[in-house]
Amino acid sequence: MKRPFKTFLFLSLILVTAMGFAQNHAISGFAEDIDGRPVAFANVILMKVADSSVVKGVSTNDKGFFLLDKLESGSYLLKISYLGFNDDYKSLLVDQVMDLGIIVLYESSEELDEVSIIVKKPTLRKEADRLVFNVENTALIEGNMFDVLKSTPGVLVMDNNIQVKNSTPTVYINDKKVHLSSEELVQLLESSSANSIKSVEVITNPSAKYDAESGAVINIVMSKNLVTGYRGNVFANFTQGVFPRYDAGMSHFFKNDKVDFFANYTYSHDKINRGQEDVINYLDGAGNINEIFKSETNRNTWSRTHNFNFNLDYNINEKNTLSLSSNVLVLPYFEYKINNNTNVFEANQNLDYYFDANNLSNDDKYNLGFDLNYVHQFEKSGEKLSANAHFTTYNYNRNQNVKSNYFDSDNSFLATNAFRTDNHQDTEIYTAKLDYNLPIDEATNLEIGAKGSNINSASNITQFDIVNGTETIDPNNTNAFDYDETIYAGYVNFSKDWEKLNLTTGLRAEKTMVEGLSVYDNVTNTQDYLEWFPTASLNYTFSDNFSLYTNYKRSIGRPDYQSLNPFQFYLNDVTIVVGNPNLKPVIVDNVVLGTSLGQGVYTIEAYYKTYSNNIFELPLQDNVNNILTYTPLNLDKTVEYGIDFITYFNVVDTWSVYFATSFFNAEDQGQIEGSDFKKDLWSNYSVVSNDISFLKDRSLNVNFTLVYLSKSISGFREVNEMLMSNLSLSKTILKDKATISLAVSDLFNTQDFNIRSRYLNQNNSTYFDQDTWTIKLGFRYKFGNTNLETNQRQVTEEETERLEKKQN
Repeated sequence: MKRPFKTFLFLSLILVTAMGFAQNHAISGFAEDIDGRPVAFANVILMKVADSSVVKGVSTNDKGFFLLDKLESGSYLLKISYLGFNDDYKSLLVDQVMDLGIIVLYESSEELDEVSIIVKKPTLRKEADRLVFNVENTALIEGNMFDVLKSTPGVLVMDNNIQVKNSTPTVYINDKKVHLSSEELVQLLESSSANSIKSVEVITNPSAKYDAESGAVINIVMSKNLVTGYRGNVFANFTQGVFPRYDAGMSHFFKNDKVDFFANYTYSHDKINRGQEDVINYLDGAGNINEIFKSETNRNTWSRTHNFNFNLDYNINEKNTLSLSSNVLVLPYFEYKINNNTNVFEANQNLDYYFDANNLSNDDKYNLGFDLNYVHQFEKSGEKLSANAHFTTYNYNRNQNVKSNYFDSDNSFLATNAFRTDNHQDTEIYTAKLDYNLPIDEATNLEIGAKGSNINSASNITQFDIVNGTETIDPNNTNAFDYDETIYAGYVNFSKDWEKLNLTTGLRAEKTMVEGLSVYDNVTNTQDYLEWFPTASLNYTFSDNFSLYTNYKRSIGRPDYQSLNPFQFYLNDVTIVVGNPNLKPVIVDNVVLGTSLGQGVYTIEAYYKTYSNNIFELPLQDNVNNILTYTPLNLDKTVEYGIDFITYFNVVDTWSVYFATSFFNAEDQGQIEGSDFKKDLWSNYSVVSNDISFLKDRSLNVNFTLVYLSKSISGFREVNEMLMSNLSLSKTILKDKATISLAVSDLFNTQDFNIRSRYLNQNNSTYFDQDTWTIKLGFRYKFGNTNLETNQRQVTEEETERLEKKQN
């Protein structure tokens, strides 16, 4: 299904823009303390009086001098600030070159530790469609981005799966989607320092501007630079779990009047262990146990990962900015070793036979993503036009060897079975989008935009049976799969504020065309559909202490490319992972009614959510041939409803607490092998997070988080309760130039869990022993102008999140 789409994508970037020309006005001066000593590296910010928007920023040099040039005529507010001094403000009418002479900064009457209290405590703000968790300058940012997400209110990380409200969110960094699959996203977040994170936004009701797949959004907001200069840092971490892990890296940032440049490199060297125990009760036609398979599996993964990203922003002038950014993830070495021992018992628990299976895979892959962005600011404040083009190339190779030895109950050798598979995947992703924002007046805003994307993925698998050292091709598991997907989308958003009422509404339309070709079978699966996705949010403020809000969103969940791939991957002779090319997309409808009390200190929400054609990867047991197959299936419907309570308060000035609890009911409905079935269960999710500052200068910061999840269901399967815990400490040293940190994950070793399938003719369970009980030591050193904040961001598209599913 080839289309002239690539040409369209990049021709769409040829825009006719009006470049603004600034007049040659300027402001200069010197910052000094009361004793006449220059104040170096003070922040000098120039803002418009009309809307307080930042026009330009610099820092003073070592002599306290600053210069703001190429300014337009107008009324401005100049702010000069430096830690330990009172901020100095000056109202200026700029219509010529202005020399302000010496500006004296006076020391703050507050003690330094009192100032530190303000900047060291995280804050929480609940809005109608999102939760904003400010973590800048807290202990959390001394870890990596994944550590921050684990401690973010409303975010649940279980077995490296990120969830918001029992669904997988789309992750953005500075409002740009990450061009990585789910597994690679975790690798990226674990290998990226959190030091430049300002806040994390958990958006439960994204507007129509976001892709329809964004049922929930996590937006990681990085600090924005306002002053010129250079800064950098180096860091290293040592983590001890079952095995040691290492990562180290560096980042550099440079800014002048025209260029903002950020570059980051991280290298990770990991070995991770995971244990697993399986019990499968195979049944006869009457539903009685016929045979029992009990397995113990030990999985080890070795990986060496290189992560490099950069952002280059070029300010053409005050109205126009051109940006180039890239994310590069290279995994030249990934070894996946599975040792499995399975005992097979008769119905009366007598051992019949047993076998061992050794599965060794060697992988290498790379994921290279590039973005070109253009932003034009119009004369009207807030009016802007944005254009983006993205390209991702992804290459994946796997060589797998499996060997099984069979023995009878007397330990006598019976037989050997061995095979090898080669698997390759090449994917290219192209997207282009255009967004226009128009503030109609101070209380009304209009957004419109369009997006096009095209994904081409080609993969193949060849299986070789090995008999007496000789390889022969197995035609039953040799195939090639070509996947082509094109999506055209357009949206409109409208928001209006009255004195007490706020309304936001939007509509998005997406036209999707999919073709999947199983080459050797000559079987083609096609989908062609147009879907509409409305969003709405209404908030009424009765008083500062009481408000009511409601919102609605319709979204879609498309299957990842690997789930559509019909290839079979054998974990051992009787355990298979296979895709499903007939998967349909999931349609989600979500309604929320909530209230905010006590100036946002307390929030109570009730919600009702339905998933049509919900996708779950389920283990299906073949009770005739005694084979367990993991495959993704569409269930008819999942219905979830519940009530949430959220609060955030200070116990004392140096100790803040976030607490949330949710009681919810989930019901799955669908067919398994032709039989209708439904199952529901009430569950509870609760989290308490503590942030504490110690010492007089508040240089020692601690975060302690507990997350509890009671028994829950996932696609008819019951997941037992678990308790997750994280403790992080950070201490600044060497005059705040360096930071040492300590983080302990899964303190009580209670994050292991059991999943059980017991319905119709399914009777199996799996216990996961995870490598989550870890301790991590870290060190980071900053150099250069440490007052600078970076323009760091990563970019992503939802199309890339479906490159591959999480490994079993």
